[in-house]
Amino acid sequence: MATAPRETLIILGAGGDLTSRLLLPGLASLLASSRGAPMALIGVDREPMTDAAWQKKVRIAFADAPSSIGTSVVETSRYLQGDATSADDLQRVIDAAHGRIVLYFAVPPAIAAAACTALASVTLPPGLVLALEKPFGTDLASARSLNRLLETLVPEEQVFRVDHFLGKSTVLGVLGLRFANRLFEPLMSAEHIERVEVVFEERLGLEGRAGYYDKAGALTDMVQSHLLLVLALVAMEVPSDLSAEVLRGDMVQLLRAVRPWKHDGTASRRARYTAGDVDGRELPSYLHEPGVDRTRGTETLGEMAVAIDNWRWAGVPFILRSGKAIGSPRQEIVITLKPVPHLPNGFTGPKRDARIRIGLNPPVLDVDLAVNGGADPFELVWDTMSADFERSELSAYGEVLAELLEGDPTLSVRGDVAEQCWRIVAPVLAAWRRDAVELDTYQAGSANPRGWSRPLA
Repeated sequence: MATAPRETLIILGAGGDLTSRLLLPGLASLLASSRGAPMALIGVDREPMTDAAWQKKVRIAFADAPSSIGTSVVETSRYLQGDATSADDLQRVIDAAHGRIVLYFAVPPAIAAAACTALASVTLPPGLVLALEKPFGTDLASARSLNRLLETLVPEEQVFRVDHFLGKSTVLGVLGLRFANRLFEPLMSAEHIERVEVVFEERLGLEGRAGYYDKAGALTDMVQSHLLLVLALVAMEVPSDLSAEVLRGDMVQLLRAVRPWKHDGTASRRARYTAGDVDGRELPSYLHEPGVDRTRGTETLGEMAVAIDNWRWAGVPFILRSGKAIGSPRQEIVITLKPVPHLPNGFTGPKRDARIRIGLNPPVLDVDLAVNGGADPFELVWDTMSADFERSELSAYGEVLAELLEGDPTLSVRGDVAEQCWRIVAPVLAAWRRDAVELDTYQAGSANPRGWSRPLA
């Protein structure tokens, strides 16, 4: 007789884009890695689908990371038709699973909240893990309400608020860079740092995601979640250890000190793309993308400045920026150092400040050093030292799924962290709703709207 699997992953929203584009390929990378282990997989969605059709969908998603364990998971996976917001359907799905059960909500936030409400009427097995995709709620009030509901269902350590950015090897590499190198950590304060930028741009446009993105926009989609978490890792105090409780506790401690640079949220910028060419690919204007509501004023490029009101970072602007349809996109953390207190008379150059650059894609570390030039020994020039970050054997989603299936909440966003992220962006969202910040435009394939070359703060 075959041994029952130790874990069953149930995906609510199995027919959706998130499942096929990110979740299943991430699972495949995990199963093909040294951390892969036998498990069961059940897909659930409202539309009818046979087990064979579902297995074909999974097999296609697994194609880039084949493994014997993955093949076994595909062949034994099942599909159940059901409504994620129906208590009866959820009970039927949970009863069909074995071992430790992970219930993954690959559905929009409103449906996830409704499903959690339905779970209150379901008999839940011990150890059940609830995995929710960002955004966690739609504002601070809804995030608090959702967290209070989740508290009635399972303990906090069994709630995984998934943010795949925390699974990126370079983002996690920030911890080692800061806390294991005497060279860097003493520099990380207002005494030495002029500004910090956390930037994630991409060439992609809307790509058929109007149903979600048009209601969210760049600020909610990226800044409120991913980039504020990266900021927390860059700016947090040195933790005593890297356990889930300590690391996440120190992250929320830092975020409690973060506020918009201007209290009214106007130290921010927003824009959306018009028709243009991105690397030879013609993109229509955002307003002409299928499913877009022209009255919403959704931004595809968002930027905000924040301050951190603590001893270490007082007065240093942190710039958070994300955008779509950007030519030559930047995906990086840039730490700009202040000039030296006194440059001896007789030296000339260099013309800009030194920077520490942590590339998120590709994962690389660049450090600027001022060195003597060749022809004129008193002319300083920049020499950049570079080092590649070790790549993880797992994709970002694979890393998050590994932690989830192993029951380690380190890469999960804790409830109070999610609430702080909403608190921080709330004044900016309010300023944008009352049109206190102009909605600019930029041509798809360009770097910026006109007039954005000046620093935000």
